[in-house]
Amino acid sequence: MTTHAVPDAEVSTLAPSLEFPSPDLLTPGLLRAWAWHRQGLDGSLRGADAADVFKTAGWARSVGGANPYLTLFARAGTSRAQADADVLSMKIHELPTARGCTYVLGHEDFAWGLQIGRDAAVAPFRVLARMGVERGEITLLEEEILHALAQAGGPLDPKQLKDVLGDSVRNLGDEGKKKGAATTLPAALGLLQADGRIRRVPANGRLDQQRYAYALWNLPPTTMDDAAVRGLLMERYLGWTGGATAKQSQWFTGFTLANTKAALAAVAAVEVPTANGEVLWMLPDDVGRLAAFVPPAEEQIQLLAGTDSLVLLRRNSAELLAEEDKGRKVLGSALALQADLPDHPVLDRGRIIGLWQYDPGNARIAHWLLDGATPAVNQRIAEVEAWIRDGLGDFRSFSLDSPASRQDRIDALDAAG
Repeated sequence: MTTHAVPDAEVSTLAPSLEFPSPDLLTPGLLRAWAWHRQGLDGSLRGADAADVFKTAGWARSVGGANPYLTLFARAGTSRAQADADVLSMKIHELPTARGCTYVLGHEDFAWGLQIGRDAAVAPFRVLARMGVERGEITLLEEEILHALAQAGGPLDPKQLKDVLGDSVRNLGDEGKKKGAATTLPAALGLLQADGRIRRVPANGRLDQQRYAYALWNLPPTTMDDAAVRGLLMERYLGWTGGATAKQSQWFTGFTLANTKAALAAVAAVEVPTANGEVLWMLPDDVGRLAAFVPPAEEQIQLLAGTDSLVLLRRNSAELLAEEDKGRKVLGSALALQADLPDHPVLDRGRIIGLWQYDPGNARIAHWLLDGATPAVNQRIAEVEAWIRDGLGDFRSFSLDSPASRQDRIDALDAAG
């Protein structure tokens, strides 16, 4: 099989003993099962601690929803109480990183994860600068925030900080509101957080909400330069996904094309053609593993969040549907034509076999299965249902999600099912 080196990369960096699978063998079904395996959804991460799950399977997207909890439960069987204890002890933490988005990371990744998100933290100041706010004003506000937190001796929420800081926080009026910067406080907090000098503390210790206070931190920075950090993220990303297109990697990392090429070269990534004509970039070691990979024969059922790493890292939900299911519709729209899933997925070895939502009013999971239920499907639905009911109370997709806002989805799943 023909392979292609990274543009401008040295071919000699590739291991000469790599065994490349035939493109004809790399069917969508096999690649779904391969990604499932690389994500640790096949039981290989059972019992692992939270930091190891995030290091192996990918950081958990956090938007005030319950995805981080289900990420851990699906892979390692972690309870909500254990996850919250790991947050309290700083084994895991929610931080702004790739593209400035917040993810829950393991402790080994805190410093370089923040470094990846540094440019996004600077972006709000550019908006302020266009409204006449000078960098010195924000720098002074940063110092006053640090002083206020030191004087308080504990976390302060944004309202408390505003009360303490008084006129040091400038109100930017209607113009600022239109541009998403009502005051100068968020920009200063974002820069301090990106530097590791403060951190956000969940108001009630839980990850599935978006009420925070801020505490002093003083996290030591990495010793890596930006290029090295981009290479590390690319290495992790390709490992988490088991292989991705250049476009998919750019969507997740937010790297420029030049930085993407450099990061791929730094990890000696290789291009692997697949049966559907798509070309995946893969780590050299994973090429050999994929060549020897045999999909599991027995059902492996999981209920995941719509923002789970399996779906979100490549944003390729259509590829997780079998060909015969791509025309199936919910609320009049074909699943395969939607960029993001309308509901949370039910999966078997990487293939989407249904959708679900939690109905807290009736303490149950509403679901629609494409081909009907098997005993294994019914068992897993019951397990996740009990875990949500007893451990979470509800399963929100994001901070503003509520039982009322998802009632139409619940009704649609009931009707389809």
